[in-house]
Amino acid sequence: MNELLWIGFAFLDLTLTLLLYRFFGRAGIYGVIVFNLLLCNIQVLKTVTLFGLTTTLGNILYAGVFLATDMLSEFYGRKEAQRGVLLGFTVVVLATVYMQIALLFSPAEGDFAQPHLSAIFGLLPRLAIASICAYLISQMHDVWAFEFWKKKTQGRFLWLRNNASTLVSQLLDSAVFCLIAFWGVFPVPVLLEIMFTTYLFKGVVALLDTPFMYIARKVHAGNPDSRW
Repeated sequence: MNELLWIGFAFLDLTLTLLLYRFFGRAGIYGVIVFNLLLCNIQVLKTVTLFGLTTTLGNILYAGVFLATDMLSEFYGRKEAQRGVLLGFTVVVLATVYMQIALLFSPAEGDFAQPHLSAIFGLLPRLAIASICAYLISQMHDVWAFEFWKKKTQGRFLWLRNNASTLVSQLLDSAVFCLIAFWGVFPVPVLLEIMFTTYLFKGVVALLDTPFMYIARKVHAGNPDSRW
């Protein structure tokens, strides 16, 4: 059941990215980056079993961020992609600060949410630090590598720059995030398994997003930024 949900969820998120780009243009891509980053930092708290392997749930949404930044790089250039990366960084920081402030409020006598919010967002500072470090390192590399391969191939082979940049960046992201977020939380064998499977499943989504990049290029040819 988990496997079918995971595959369906991956296609849903990638399709949503295209739809938001189709109807909102560049702003839609920025929206995907913010939306996916906020939710994946919550979903990553949940570990699941997929194909007999333990992994975190947030890998689909995080992999979707790479599709979004690659689209910005491809259609609007390196500076716009970097702007999208920095926007995501800013939102994650603000969300972390705001939720920590919310937890400081004393709950009313009949409140039921405080323990659940504390359980989820009490871990957020460490996860946020891990996410921010991994995000900035991997995304800045992804933007640089995408542009590097685009120049090397003189704009040809979209599939190559899409995958060559993302697969290496995902490896950087998984290693940095898991070491900062989960060191001391899980036993080392579980930590290594999560690191491996996190990269594995993100890599699968990265490969799945290749046809979506080609579809996005066709959408871009229709000048989606004018369709508000």
